[in-house]
Amino acid sequence: MVSQHIFLFCGIFLGFIFVQQLRSVRLARALAYPHCLSSQAKSNAWKKNDELAKSLFSRVRVLCWIMTRPENHVKKLQHVRATWAKHCNQVLYMSSQSSDFPTVGLNVSEGRSQLYWKTIRAFEYIHTHHLQHADWFLKADDDTFVVVENLRHLLSHHDTETPVYFGHKFRPFIRQGYMSGGAGYVLSREALRRFVEGFSTGRCKHFSAVEDMALGKCMETMGVKAGDSRDPNQRETFNPFRPENHLIHPENGKQVWGYSYYKPARGPDCCSDFVISFHYMRPTDMYTLEYFTHHLRPFGYKYRINANHEPNSTIEPKHSKTTR
Repeated sequence: MVSQHIFLFCGIFLGFIFVQQLRSVRLARALAYPHCLSSQAKSNAWKKNDELAKSLFSRVRVLCWIMTRPENHVKKLQHVRATWAKHCNQVLYMSSQSSDFPTVGLNVSEGRSQLYWKTIRAFEYIHTHHLQHADWFLKADDDTFVVVENLRHLLSHHDTETPVYFGHKFRPFIRQGYMSGGAGYVLSREALRRFVEGFSTGRCKHFSAVEDMALGKCMETMGVKAGDSRDPNQRETFNPFRPENHLIHPENGKQVWGYSYYKPARGPDCCSDFVISFHYMRPTDMYTLEYFTHHLRPFGYKYRINANHEPNSTIEPKHSKTTR
């Protein structure tokens, strides 16, 4: 009887030692590969992020309006509609002529000299017909690609009743800076109200055909803040060029962009992990980026930055001083 107890005790003791050794090995592996998660953990993380994205879809409503022209309805616009525009809460295609695409015909002529008039008329139309249908109002060109889910993540930290707009901030001409038209910019509901009010009261005027700069001047006049859309690591989310122009270092080692409000960077740290937009995208690029952003997943990868979500915070992240 005594010998049986001894054997039982020894078995329990050896089992305990084995379990501790196994846990040590697992811990060592986890420390050696800090960016790897188990397939089950990754699956749970994706599911959680999926649920968060669905929640933001209903709580952070984004109306996307795309600036286009008649000759681009087939060449470009159909590819925008087939890719990233599907992720907006509502989409409007603004052109000088209405069509069965459908496009909204604005009372403007075509040409680069008319871009700001087209923008003014588009926002006036949205203010009249869709002010309460969305919380935020995104303007993009028909060669801009937007990751709308990442846009919602940015906007969820801000109040749409605050006069603010976001985009890739440019430096010259406007004291507080202004947002690149090509990279796209997004207005809060209060910013939209003030922009339209500026023209109805005469405080804002069509003084230049340079759409993004002229809009930025009206925003400053009407007390709308040019917000900082960079991520917590001070990497850009809105980008005015194609991905390779931001990711690949120039051959001569010199930066040639003089407009950016913040010091530009090239290489992997040029852009946020939660990038929002790229400009000058070809139709084929739309489908490539749609696949990369919504389907491609590196197995076991963990975010480089803290992706914790705190909705409706009105406190802006701390950033370094601007370089001007």
